[in-house]
Amino acid sequence: MEHALPSPQSHPWRTIALVAAGIATLELVGLVIAGTAIFGKPVAEKAARAAAVKETSAPAQKAPARAILPRRKVGVTVLNANGIAGAAAAEASQVRARDYRIRVVGNAPNGGSFSQTMVMYRPGFRPEALRLAHDVGIRLVWPLDGLRPRSLHGAQLAIVLG
Repeated sequence: MEHALPSPQSHPWRTIALVAAGIATLELVGLVIAGTAIFGKPVAEKAARAAAVKETSAPAQKAPARAILPRRKVGVTVLNANGIAGAAAAEASQVRARDYRIRVVGNAPNGGSFSQTMVMYRPGFRPEALRLAHDVGIRLVWPLDGLRPRSLHGAQLAIVLG
């Protein structure tokens, strides 16, 4: 008696499942596109109106901003955290040449753990920090973090060389 060998063809249920998954994917994409077209514009318009209302009411709620201090009244501490001897002194001379007051030049406490050069500022002195960073070509400006205020020796800003 001879027996027929099974066909090397894959099972028909696999083909049906793949076709059904493909159709379901196309339907989902169509629903997402239709939903975006229907609801996208009204939602965007509502968000724009809310932002416009917030912008017009915001200045009335804000306290008046203080004037930015002149450079000669801004104290700067320059701290070396990169281990290169004389780096802080060289940076301090550049800062002093731009009419800032230098408070202290030295090494960062505990050798510092700063990988990048940055300007740090005490609360309320961000505008002055941004100006100093622009003046000396430093890209990173950050609130006082990782340093204690006493490390600044009365200065409003610190340059930490990383």
